[in-house]
Amino acid sequence: MKKLLLFCVLAGYSSVLGQTSLVFVYFNDKPNKAAFYANPLSELTQKSLDRRTSLGVSLNDQDAPIEPTYIQNIQSLGFTVTDYSKWLNGVAVNATPAQITTLQAQTYVQSVESFARNSSTVPKFGHKNKWENQTDATNKNLTVFDYGSGSDQIDQINLRPLHLAGYTGTGVTIAVIDTGFPNVNTGSAYSRLLTNGHIKGGYDFVTKSADIYNTSLNNHGSVVLGAIGGYIQDTFVGSAPDADFYLYRSENATIEIPEEELYWIEAAEEADRKGVDLITTSLGYATFDDPKYNYTYANMNGSTSFISRAAEIAVNKGIFVLFAAGNSGALPWHYILTPADNAKVFTIGSVDAAGVSSGFSSFGPNSLGVIKPDASARGTATTTVNNNSTTTVSGTSIATPVAAGGVACLIQAFSSMNRDLMRDKLRQTASLYPNHTDQMGYGILNFGSLYNSVLNTSELVKNKKLAIFPNPVKNILNIATEAEVHSLEIYDNLGRLITKINNQKSVKVEDFAKGVYYLKIQTKDKIYYEKFIKE
Repeated sequence: MKKLLLFCVLAGYSSVLGQTSLVFVYFNDKPNKAAFYANPLSELTQKSLDRRTSLGVSLNDQDAPIEPTYIQNIQSLGFTVTDYSKWLNGVAVNATPAQITTLQAQTYVQSVESFARNSSTVPKFGHKNKWENQTDATNKNLTVFDYGSGSDQIDQINLRPLHLAGYTGTGVTIAVIDTGFPNVNTGSAYSRLLTNGHIKGGYDFVTKSADIYNTSLNNHGSVVLGAIGGYIQDTFVGSAPDADFYLYRSENATIEIPEEELYWIEAAEEADRKGVDLITTSLGYATFDDPKYNYTYANMNGSTSFISRAAEIAVNKGIFVLFAAGNSGALPWHYILTPADNAKVFTIGSVDAAGVSSGFSSFGPNSLGVIKPDASARGTATTTVNNNSTTTVSGTSIATPVAAGGVACLIQAFSSMNRDLMRDKLRQTASLYPNHTDQMGYGILNFGSLYNSVLNTSELVKNKKLAIFPNPVKNILNIATEAEVHSLEIYDNLGRLITKINNQKSVKVEDFAKGVYYLKIQTKDKIYYEKFIKE
C-alpha cells in the first residue's frame, strides 16, 4: 500500500501527471559537515565507528547529514519531500520539465537526474525476486543438534565446520532489507531470536512507520530472515542462528516503482548508522509499472542505477553487501538485476540439491563483463521457516540469505579481515574456481574451505604441518603433525560428540557408521577442524 503522503504528492501534480517524472536533486555541499567531524556520534553509533576503525575505513563527507535548509528550500518551491539520501546528498521529487529547470537554477543545487531511462513501452517479464513453487515441508523429529530438513543446504556450502568451531554469527549484526516481516514478532520459529534479544530494531521505509510486523505485508522478508536466524528445535537451524538483526522494509510487493530504490538506500544508510556488519537483500530491479523507468541490459553496468551506486557506497563503508542475482533465467530477460550488477556487491545465484544451476537463476555477466553472480548456494527447494513451521521455497531470494548467514559466521571468525579480501577468498574457494559459468559464477560456496585456508595461512599457524590420513578411512584415522596433540574430538554429521581421546595422534573409527564426520584437533596453541569420511 502506498504511503498516504505519497498520494498527496501525486494529487498535487494531478494536472500534469503525464509530464512528471521522479528525479533526484543533488545538492552542492554539506555546509555543516565540520560539526559532524567534530562529533561523529551525532550521526553514527559507536558500533558504526568501531566497524570503520577495525577495517581501516575513514569517515568522509558522505557520512555527514544533509543540510536541512536545502530540504526546506525545495519544499518552499512547492515540492513534497519524503525521500532523501545523505550518501548521494540530495532529495527525490516528482517534477515536470519546467520544474526541473527551476530546480537546476537554484544556487544550492548541483544537478538534477531523472530516474526515467527511456520513453518507450517495454514489456514486463516479472522481475521481482519472489520465490517459486512454495510448498510446506514435513517437519522431522531429530536431535537438538540436527539441522533437520535444512541439513543438506548447510552442508552443500560446507558451513557446519564453522558452527562446530563456535562461529554461529554471535556478535555480528545483519540488516535484512525486504518486503516486511509479518509474524516474526509472534511466530514460534522466530521466538529464539526474540527471547535472546537478537532482533535489534526495524523500520518501514515505504510507509515511514515502525509497523514492520503488520500481517497485511508480504511475508517474503519473514521467510528470508528465517533462512538465517530461524530455529525450530529438532527440526531446523538457520545459517547464522546467533546473529543480531535489523529488519527494514523497502519493497511494496504489490507495485514496482523507482521510489523503491530510494527506500532501499534510506534503509542502507540507517543500517550503517546502527553499525551493521552485513546487508542481505533478495530484491532487484529491471522493469517498473511505468516503462519509462525501465533499465536495459546495457544499464546493468554497476553504476547506472541509483541503488547500485548506493550499494557500492555501503560496501566502501565496510559493510558486506549481498544481493540475489534474480529469477529471470528462463525468461526473455534472463540477466541479473540491479544492484546485483555492481562489482562490489556479492551476488548470489541458485543451485539445486545436486549442485546444478537452477533454471530460474539469472545470468551474468554485467554489461561491462564483470563476472556475475559471484557464487551460488541452494535455491531450489530450500528449507526455511515461516511463522510456526518450516516451509520449502525456491529462488535466488532464498539462496542469498543461506549464503549471508555463512558470511556472518566468517565475519565472527575473522572480524578484522579486509572485506575485499573476504570476497576474493569466497570466490577462490568456490567449486568452479578459477573457472566460472554465467549462471553459477565461480560455483558453490565453500565456507569450511575458506575457514581452514585462512587458519592455515595466518601468521599464527603459517608453519603448521598437519594432515589426516587415510581419508576416506575404514579402521584407524591418523594425524600427522609435529605439534603435540592434547585431545581429539569426533562429531557426527548432526554435530553430536561421538568420542574424545587425549594425548594421541590416532583414533579407531572401525565401529563408526559410514558417513561424514568432523575431527577437532586440540594442540598446545591452536584448534583445527578436519572433515573425514568413514567407509
